[in-house]
Amino acid sequence: MTESAAPIVAGGPKAAAFFDLDKTILAKSSSFAFARPFYKEGLIGRTDVIRSAYAQFVYLASGADHDQMETMREYMSKLVTGWDADKVQQIVGETLDDIVDPMVYEEAVQLIAEHKAAGHDVIIISSSGTDIVEPIGARLGADLAIGTQVAIEDGEYTGEIIFYAYGPNKAEAMRSLADERGYDLPSSYAYSDSHTDAPMLEVVGHPVAVNPDAELRKLAGERGWPIRDFAKPVAMREQTTKRQAVAAGAGVAIGAVALGITWYARRRGARA
Repeated sequence: MTESAAPIVAGGPKAAAFFDLDKTILAKSSSFAFARPFYKEGLIGRTDVIRSAYAQFVYLASGADHDQMETMREYMSKLVTGWDADKVQQIVGETLDDIVDPMVYEEAVQLIAEHKAAGHDVIIISSSGTDIVEPIGARLGADLAIGTQVAIEDGEYTGEIIFYAYGPNKAEAMRSLADERGYDLPSSYAYSDSHTDAPMLEVVGHPVAVNPDAELRKLAGERGWPIRDFAKPVAMREQTTKRQAVAAGAGVAIGAVALGITWYARRRGARA
């Protein structure tokens, strides 16, 4: 059963709207969606394409639990080791319209617009890699996009994951942003489809379960969280002008890079 979320309120304390990406804004997994262009450009083999297609099916059918997410992290870490970072960015940029545009939920686009109109910063936080999350965030007009960050040395991915944007780490990022940008978390909003994002939803005063998996649907019912079901994928090219996307992209890239450097230095210092 779908329940109405709390009204989006303008004014008052400075608030943000935090969005998960896959199955919340997008109808599919953003990481696996790029398997075919990566294969075409020689970054992955045919077996990886098949494995990605199977993982996409499982993810869409039932979501991903903690063990599956950890397995995915290890797999992706090994897979991207040695990839040329500039080439990855080029492939994503050239194929973004064809791959991502048709799978954006119309309801999510409208919801983002409502938050922007209310004066809220819109922040996308996803376990997919930054090279995928940032361009999508730019397309959507987000103020900031945060993704899993893999270390780069001499222009290539090392496979070392600096920040894994998953589970409690998402909540950590949100608290850090609140401190840095002055967000009032009790006045802020969060949207996700997965029970693994319960920490993210618990951080804010207005959590909303979107297309929730079975466990999150149960949790939302127990805690009285609103549930929303999105079902209308649309093409972003019909929703966003090129100039708006470019302008938004500049802000997203600058914000994400700056935040990434802060987290990288913090974790490097801790290991040292």
